[in-house]
Amino acid sequence: MGAQALDVQRARLADEALHLFDAVPGDSETGPLGFPATVTVPGLLGCAARPTVWRVADAIFAERRLAEVYDPLDPDRSDLDAYAAMVEEFGAQSVLDIGCGTGTFACLLARRGRAVTAVDPAEASLAVARRKPGADRVRWVHGYATDLPLLQVDLVTMTGNVAQVFLTDAEWAATLRAAYAALGPGGRLVFETRDPAARAWLEWNRERSYRRTVVSGVGPVQAWEDLLDVSGDLVSFRSTVVFESDGAVLTSASTLRFRHRDEVTASLAAEDYVVDEVRQAQDRPGRELVFIARRYRPAGSCAARRRP
Repeated sequence: MGAQALDVQRARLADEALHLFDAVPGDSETGPLGFPATVTVPGLLGCAARPTVWRVADAIFAERRLAEVYDPLDPDRSDLDAYAAMVEEFGAQSVLDIGCGTGTFACLLARRGRAVTAVDPAEASLAVARRKPGADRVRWVHGYATDLPLLQVDLVTMTGNVAQVFLTDAEWAATLRAAYAALGPGGRLVFETRDPAARAWLEWNRERSYRRTVVSGVGPVQAWEDLLDVSGDLVSFRSTVVFESDGAVLTSASTLRFRHRDEVTASLAAEDYVVDEVRQAQDRPGRELVFIARRYRPAGSCAARRRP
């Protein structure tokens, strides 16, 4: 598939789930530390402009029943060990977690005494996050990275392959700019992305992905994934969840973009990051790449980073 056809395909997939961000100013809950525990804001982070429209969060994160069983269906979060170790390695005292989902990593860091801001567009996932131990110490933001209030952190993270949900170049670039604007001098951005060469989607079928879990207060739940389409660097699949208690069958369609290492590196350089290192994911070596990028310029005006 040629570059032009890929651009058309990306735009079509994005358009299928685009929505205007209808934030409500002042919609917040006050936390014990004096700042809003949950914030929904339409403003921009510094000078990091965002696209006019964004895709709606996938149902697996945004639908209440699905969000509430997300953690029990995927209980192994050993992938977060490497991120927690990097927080220590880089001496980060403040962290912004983009695409925090159900808040497992944000709450872990908060319990360890870090100042954490966590942002996600799926309110149902945030509702789950707010009930976890340590959640009262996290600043939860309902929205996108570009909707954050002004802040400065030592480290920005995107765990769980969040970097792959940004299908268009515009979405990805806007997210990188927002992360850059949030970083203090010398701050780092750390995220993972699946290596396209590993072709992880070949395992996205019922035979390889089926699991059945008894969820407390819910009952037995079955779940699996089915591959729907592979078009260039875009991979679409469907998640199916069956609630045996009432026979409900809920599905969620998702599309991820598999960027090659050189493409990711170039996108970071375009936003004035310096890539310090690309590591193998400790829990999935040979399958995922972990990018460690550093803010190149001192904190300053956007004009200093704008390109003609």
